[in-house]
Amino acid sequence: MSVELKDVSVGFGTPSNRYEVLKDVNLKVEENEFVSIIGFSGSGKSTLMNLLAGLVFPDKGEVTFKGEKVKAAGPKLGIMFQNYSLLPWLTTYENIELAAAQVFKDLSKKELTEHVDRYIEMVSLTPARDRKPHELSGGMRQRASLARTLSLQPEILILDEPLSALDALTRGDLQEEILNIWEAERKTVVMVTNDVDEAVLMSNRIVPLTMGPSATLDTPFAVDIEYPRNRHTLNDHPEYKRLKTEITTYLINLNQEDKKGSSMDSYSMPDVMPKNFTPISGRPTLRNKFTQPH
Repeated sequence: MSVELKDVSVGFGTPSNRYEVLKDVNLKVEENEFVSIIGFSGSGKSTLMNLLAGLVFPDKGEVTFKGEKVKAAGPKLGIMFQNYSLLPWLTTYENIELAAAQVFKDLSKKELTEHVDRYIEMVSLTPARDRKPHELSGGMRQRASLARTLSLQPEILILDEPLSALDALTRGDLQEEILNIWEAERKTVVMVTNDVDEAVLMSNRIVPLTMGPSATLDTPFAVDIEYPRNRHTLNDHPEYKRLKTEITTYLINLNQEDKKGSSMDSYSMPDVMPKNFTPISGRPTLRNKFTQPH
């Protein structure tokens, strides 16, 4: 077992005014598995990723990595965020070097340079090695962010909607890039997405997250489609068609059930009247110098 969440619950606020984000979440991810968490915005997907990365800790239950309780964030649990989180005054190389140098402190300057350049090349960013973030496109920034995370050589790669802000073409290219890296490096990957096609293309298993508050993980969908997967021909694969229909139907039903169960709260408005700006009789009104007659 690589990583596991056992009866995890987490919320925010005070005991008298508390918002329960996740409740009784259970998840087991095997070594070298590619798991996608799919759900709607606001359901707690990012909180779930932060739990896995050791950036947030559960109020109840525990998160374990290789049987040990996760007590802090670390390089073995590498998270790639939705936003690029690149330092704007550093180049692509310098952003990656800064992170890698904190983990591989025994490397010589030459070894560190070779190490960083390896990951820049892995994500096809060598021509942009010495450019700063403002000189990069959105897709290139995301590649730089991915290279930085990979340079830490994490045992688990945690992807928090890493491609959501990209255009369709760039997104497709990076999907293939991530799949190629996963197949070559055989890392364990947990990815959050709200894109059914993306989840089916990339994952071994897709786990739906129910609507919040108090969201939890539901029964997973196994993706029984051989690798490598070609996104251009996947639409014709019978298992892809079945899975996409099944998952989409599940999400539609989940959304409809949430709408039926929700009710609009009513609030009492304060008994106030707007200020009366009508001039008092007999008192001259103030005039703007631009409207005052000459």
